[in-house]
Amino acid sequence: MAVKHVLLLGGHGKVSQLLTPMLLRKSWNVTSIIRNPDQVAHLEQLGASSGGPGKLNVLVRSIDDVKSESQAQAVIDEVKPDYVVWSAGAAGKGAPERFEIVDRDATCYFIRAAVATPSVTKFILISFIGCRYEKAPWLDEAHWQQYLVSTRQPYDRYYRAKIVADQELYEAGKIRKDFAAISLRPGRLTMEPVGKVSLGKIDHAEGPSSRASVAYLTALLLDSDAKSCWLDMLDGDEDPEAAVSRCIAEGVDCVEGERFVTKN
Repeated sequence: MAVKHVLLLGGHGKVSQLLTPMLLRKSWNVTSIIRNPDQVAHLEQLGASSGGPGKLNVLVRSIDDVKSESQAQAVIDEVKPDYVVWSAGAAGKGAPERFEIVDRDATCYFIRAAVATPSVTKFILISFIGCRYEKAPWLDEAHWQQYLVSTRQPYDRYYRAKIVADQELYEAGKIRKDFAAISLRPGRLTMEPVGKVSLGKIDHAEGPSSRASVAYLTALLLDSDAKSCWLDMLDGDEDPEAAVSRCIAEGVDCVEGERFVTKN
């Protein structure tokens, strides 16, 4: 079986640093994109200490400087990955317009470049559980309104950037049948270890999500036959492996209810 190669965008983020050794231990190769050369040695040490046979390559590239699909395509052509994971983001650092530069525009450029590359067959975008235009049909209206006031409104600019990218990923998943476009959508991120999860259509739009569990679910989804979908995720009471298998078997897709979903 050919060794899989993952392009990990936002390689120094907390989720990415948890995900990287998981992938290396699967005997996969990882190319990790970071923008600060001072972080290279730390990531290389992370790879060396993983104990995995996979190979880690660290590239210093500024995602902020990706201003077109062709520039994103140049990175993908250089790396030649099988899968792409987007775990980058402005994270409130730098000028406010970085939300549009990174979380919206650069994300969309990489999604378009990935789906235009036949050898890339999977793209996982780390989004967040309440990133929706419309209330999900399975959510309680009172709870949704409370969520909008307490959580989403304070982060409105971030939301408006991320939802564009989520829709872009949904549209990309319709272009190629052999391209899995997956939006993994956790809640409030914590540093708890890998644990049991709630995955799929959850009856509330906020709550804690272990970063380690997000990373582990990402690894499981990469190593599965999952199709294009949105998957909401919180800490819960189901084993991650069982949760992923269930969602795949049942065709769970949390994009249901959005205004842009194609009606059959």
